[in-house]
Amino acid sequence: MSTNELKKYLFEGIENIDDNEFLLTLKELVDRKYDQHKPHKLASWQMERIKESKRQIVRGEFLEDEQVDKLIDQWLEK
Repeated sequence: MSTNELKKYLFEGIENIDDNEFLLTLKELVDRKYDQHKPHKLASWQMERIKESKRQIVRGEFLEDEQVDKLIDQWLEK
């Protein structure tokens, strides 16, 4: 199982757990590995995606909220 697949599996599993004590235990484990105050370092491909998105915005290559809502409504009708 790849790292991304494992993360997705864990996210889905955690979403369905209602046991607060168990979730607190998981939080303690995560806290030992992850420092939320330390800035997240983006991969080079992520930085490139952000740069390209900014270029698309400058060129006007985006949809307004209303346009997206209409597209979603059309997809749901099918």
